[in-house]
Amino acid sequence: MKTLHKTLILASLLSSSIFLNSCDKEDETQPVQEYSADEAALAAQADTAIEGTITIMENGYDESDAARNTSISLFPECTSIGFEPNGDGTGTITLDFGTGCTLNNGATVSGVIILAYEAIVNDSRVIHYTFDNYFYNGNGVEGGGEILRELTNNNGNPQSTVNETITVTFPSSTTTATRNGLRIAEWVEGVGSGTWIDNVYHVTGNWDTAFTNGFERSGVVTETLVRRLNCPYLVSGVLEVTQDGLTGSLDFGNGDCDAQATFTFNGVDYPIFL
Repeated sequence: MKTLHKTLILASLLSSSIFLNSCDKEDETQPVQEYSADEAALAAQADTAIEGTITIMENGYDESDAARNTSISLFPECTSIGFEPNGDGTGTITLDFGTGCTLNNGATVSGVIILAYEAIVNDSRVIHYTFDNYFYNGNGVEGGGEILRELTNNNGNPQSTVNETITVTFPSSTTTATRNGLRIAEWVEGVGSGTWIDNVYHVTGNWDTAFTNGFERSGVVTETLVRRLNCPYLVSGVLEVTQDGLTGSLDFGNGDCDAQATFTFNGVDYPIFL
């Protein structure tokens, strides 16, 4: 991947003193800071892998829910879905993608996702999730967390609040990224339609991503991120990003389904491949 560097040179500070009617000036230059689009791209790929995976988990749970009538599944025949209720409102859902499976929205996955759900209490259910040799579009996904699944929120829509500690590995780098944070997804379109094709989610939240090479990045959703399930990428929304002590914005686009985003820093745009 071609690395783009944005060098910020702070303005020289001019000091002067007057001695014996003469003027002596000195320039002091601050240390140079660098911005690497390479690391920003890895962070965006990590976000994409995590967002896509959480959406898969949510829909795996929805399609396994006996109360829902799913006429068109997100999951093709290469996906094995195991549903094991315990008879007390708890149970386990296993999504097994084998050695490779392209979902009906174009995402390529492999390995296993395990969802262990608790009984419904006050119209909410906690789902614990883990991964077993799982990959999303070639990126390894490890770790786990829990999902608080509300049957209806204040808007009358299903909503998932995810606490996460997820590590992503990349096929093109020895660096790994671990994301910790809080993600809230409201299911705003396609509820109860019986098909995944028209499902749309609005995502908010904040998270920190730490890399094994020492790079760190924090992100806060400033314009609601939009996930259409018929696309393997976020299609719009803005994430305010702080990295290397600098702040910029990551824009996921205008609604088109593509693997492109734009990182803007100091008025300069950098293309990011998701």
